[in-house]
Amino acid sequence: MTDESLMVLVKNDDLEKASILYQRYKKKLYHFYLFRNCNDQEASEDCVQQVFYRMIKYRKSYIEGNNFGIWIYKIAQNVLYQDLKNQAKMNSIQNGFRINEMYTAEPDEYSTIRQAIQLLPEPYREVLIMSKFMELKYEEIAQISNCSVGVIKTRVFRAISQLKEKYNSIA
Repeated sequence: MTDESLMVLVKNDDLEKASILYQRYKKKLYHFYLFRNCNDQEASEDCVQQVFYRMIKYRKSYIEGNNFGIWIYKIAQNVLYQDLKNQAKMNSIQNGFRINEMYTAEPDEYSTIRQAIQLLPEPYREVLIMSKFMELKYEEIAQISNCSVGVIKTRVFRAISQLKEKYNSIA
């Protein structure tokens, strides 16, 4: 059964079908948030839960025939933006506190890549994560981002170029 047909059933109040969509999308969404939340597993899990909560809450807004993946990733983006706002508020509250870097350092290559990704400008980081880690097609990313496929290709190219520079400067 396609994602779209499952979502139509969910829209028509067959909420048990939401669990199938959850199983299909939870891992990709988790990894999307994991890179965004600096490897904070708990925050990433919370964001995934929030996406599916909103999917059920706003199920009536799903338009039959539309691509479900694009719809759910737009919800994911909204959750991300809300999470970033919340983080900014927390950072302003904790402004006077410093975390000892000795306890947060991870010397492995994976953490270096994550650090380099975090240094990318937001539009580049977003398309890189969607294309390389979530394995979305450029056309899907373009629809989610409300821009052309050409813009997405350019952003991915620049993101990879900048990622190499950032990684080499950290490593």
